[in-house]
Amino acid sequence: MRLVTFRAEGAEQIGGMLGDQVVALRPALAAAGAAAGEPDGAAAAIPGDMVSLLAAGEGATVAAARALAFAARPENAALRRPLSSVELLAPLRPGKILGIGRNYGEHTKETGGPKLEAPRVFLKPTSSVCGPGSVVRVPPAVTKPDWEVELGVVIGRPAWQVTESHALDHVAGYTVLNDVTDRALQFDHPLPMTSFAKGLDGFCPMGPWIATPEEVGEPWQLELRCWLNGELVQQGSTRDLIFSVATLISHLSRYLVLQPGDVIATGTPAGVGHFRTPPRYLKPGDRLRLEVERVGVLEHAIG
Repeated sequence: MRLVTFRAEGAEQIGGMLGDQVVALRPALAAAGAAAGEPDGAAAAIPGDMVSLLAAGEGATVAAARALAFAARPENAALRRPLSSVELLAPLRPGKILGIGRNYGEHTKETGGPKLEAPRVFLKPTSSVCGPGSVVRVPPAVTKPDWEVELGVVIGRPAWQVTESHALDHVAGYTVLNDVTDRALQFDHPLPMTSFAKGLDGFCPMGPWIATPEEVGEPWQLELRCWLNGELVQQGSTRDLIFSVATLISHLSRYLVLQPGDVIATGTPAGVGHFRTPPRYLKPGDRLRLEVERVGVLEHAIG
């Protein structure tokens, strides 16, 4: 499944994608229940927001799949609407976003830093999240804004002290995100302020949806690409990850509980602006297109 959060007629809803059409899950499940002669209240199996849906566990996921299957029937076209008729929002508001720095071999080389022996972790606040099509407003004080296409891992089950062999059992799905970063805050201060550099308002565009594991498959060989104003500026693969998705989940769960709806930003491949010759930074009017294979395409602008 591809799960979305969207706004239509002034109301925020969670839904699923059928091709390029959107299905609001709760109405579709209610219609499926009515068609099956079930008592009223079938829609209650699907909570009203994405984090609650993930936290509700397998029963809610099965209910969402049932809603989509019912809406896919030819006679139920009224339950589907064009994607262009809704406003896609960030697929969820994570409880926490855990970013991983220098986690691609080629990116480590371009930074000139040593290969890390353990994941380098930073935090992005929920207030940094914005959705597809957003305009990321760069504050006047930010002088070196940069791009970073990343695979985002969305947690679906609490993870505490999990082993690598069981880590992927805790994944609800994957999304695309841009770990926008002010390199001046990150590098030009006597004490680097990495989380602050990456945590400003709107500095985590995310979306366009959560693609569930059966949609994506194993996350070992996914291509990542980023285009800036139509120019391909990043291209890499999760084959180049230093610490795999399973390793990251296991490592982080040694220190804290990963909760449903938490997101791990797994790192970016080579090609960011700061380490180019000469360096290149984002400016108002720029447009970015970020793609993770089998997950989706996220587009947004810079203001």
